[in-house]
Amino acid sequence: MTNPNYPPLSLFIDGEWLAAQGRKAQALINPATEEVLGELPHATPADLDRALAAAQRTWSEWRGMLPVARGKILRKAADLIRTRAEQIARIATLEMGKTLHETRIEAQMAAEVFDWYAEEGRRAYGRVLPQRLPGQRMTIVKEPVGPVAAFAPWNFPVGNPARAS
Repeated sequence: MTNPNYPPLSLFIDGEWLAAQGRKAQALINPATEEVLGELPHATPADLDRALAAAQRTWSEWRGMLPVARGKILRKAADLIRTRAEQIARIATLEMGKTLHETRIEAQMAAEVFDWYAEEGRRAYGRVLPQRLPGQRMTIVKEPVGPVAAFAPWNFPVGNPARAS
């Protein structure tokens, strides 16, 4: 029996929420009470292929976007986290067993990380390196790297994914 106060879990792939229907799922347990909170759907190989295809399809648009425009999106993410901080903290507390106070701080920290990255885009200047031979010039240019797979430890469920962005 799942907790009726816990939101249903789904995968968000290519702009669509996908429930556990037809997918393997596992019980998500509150470590403090051992209550089943919900069912966590596992992505299938087809789900992973679809997610990768969506990331590759939208990559050129993101890469071509000016840093100021990317920064606006990241600031919007920070604002949404702040607006939903209490809900995020309650859910993370149920899932992780951390205190509500700790997860509130973590949610605020995650919002600050997005704000930081929003501003860092404005400072991606690159550098010119000194050379040993006349007539040579070496430059470093900072550019988005593209889709990546990121794996985060369990102990900061809100903060670690924010840092991986």
